[in-house]
Amino acid sequence: MPPSHRVAVIGAGAAGLAATKALLDAGVGVVTYEQGDRPGGLWARDNASGLSPAYPSLHLNTSKGRTEFADFPMPRQWPDYPSADLVAGYLAHYSAEFGLTGHIRFRTAVASVERAEDGWTVTTGSGEKDRYDAVVVANGHNWRPRWPEPAYPGSFDGSQTHAHDYRGPDAFRDRRVLVVGMGNSAMDIAVDASNVARGPVLLSARRGVHIVPKYLFGRPSDATGGALAALPWRVRQRVAGTMLRLAVGTPQRYGLPAPEGGLFQNHPTISDTILHRLTHGEVAARPGIERLAGDTVVFTDGRSEPVDLIVWATGYRVHIPFLSARWVGDDPERLPLYQRVFHLEDPSLAFVGLMQSTGAALPVVEAQAKLAAAWFSGGYALPAPQEQRRAVDRALRAAVARWGDRRPQMRIDFDRYLVGVAREIAAGRARLRRGARPFTAPAPEGSPV
Repeated sequence: MPPSHRVAVIGAGAAGLAATKALLDAGVGVVTYEQGDRPGGLWARDNASGLSPAYPSLHLNTSKGRTEFADFPMPRQWPDYPSADLVAGYLAHYSAEFGLTGHIRFRTAVASVERAEDGWTVTTGSGEKDRYDAVVVANGHNWRPRWPEPAYPGSFDGSQTHAHDYRGPDAFRDRRVLVVGMGNSAMDIAVDASNVARGPVLLSARRGVHIVPKYLFGRPSDATGGALAALPWRVRQRVAGTMLRLAVGTPQRYGLPAPEGGLFQNHPTISDTILHRLTHGEVAARPGIERLAGDTVVFTDGRSEPVDLIVWATGYRVHIPFLSARWVGDDPERLPLYQRVFHLEDPSLAFVGLMQSTGAALPVVEAQAKLAAAWFSGGYALPAPQEQRRAVDRALRAAVARWGDRRPQMRIDFDRYLVGVAREIAAGRARLRRGARPFTAPAPEGSPV
């Protein structure tokens, strides 16, 4: 790529840092925008952006060996499941080690990214404008809380908060607490609250999930799953499901609802502590909520419980506020992307991190970043637009068959995806040798891509 070409990266969390490094490694000019005051994004708990959902007790729920960047291994002496503060430091060290920090504009929110006559115009919150030949969106998707919609019937007299705003258990002291959700944050918060709350913490869920301990048979559980990666996922599901039942039993054994699908279909919850607290009566399982009634909550099994505080651990919505519906549609979760990276209508717009993985995020965004950098540096050629669309359609059909209608467009199988991206880069180099078109500066809008 000629030196005059420039790429904007939006976000300096793990995805944005990986994209910045890959682009610099490939010789591409890059400017990265970050509204916080340091690298690390959502992992940086004291980031000035105020968007981090990290809390003091947060640790990785994937082991360090399956989470680290390939280009930057985590220290050998670290525990298998590092804390959020260690991960934030790791990302800051990554940024410094590879000279990324000088390319990041901190405390700079992006207001809009718009297709211009000869590229893309990035406008900041202060009104500053700059032109780029390409844009990599890496703003993350775990920072805009998802609240129950529609809201539950009735009214509630107590306090309500979202897991995104959780900063420690002091707010739960001597209060009757209900946590709604079955994800990792829900389990962590329920366990934290159970040490200080009044009476058992209630844990409510409409749907069950598989709960996987952090260790199975003396090894990190995701390493055990990784050893099965070469098998078809249905076979992996049967083998790993049997191992899990032998190790801890079923969720129903602990009073929790049965999972709707098998292991590897819906994302499991990784926790060693929630089952312990359930068996000791410090956390009590409840079904879904039927309605709110003043200072009580009525559940679908007819029981009602007095509650002072509800924590909605109900996840996050994908939100890309700086791009118009022209580029992301009405729902960014349904945005079709080739290899979960390239926009089908204009591949000068790429995304890193807009996916939901069965494993850790960091190796995935690192692979996506290298794929994007190969394209923008001229070292890789995309297939024809029709072939891209067919590939996206095939991936969506397979995702729906495996995961159903919950974010199927975003879903990827961690191990298979990493292998697939490496193969795609090799295939793109072969296309170049056969005369396929590499990346060039964008044509005026409306011209054929």
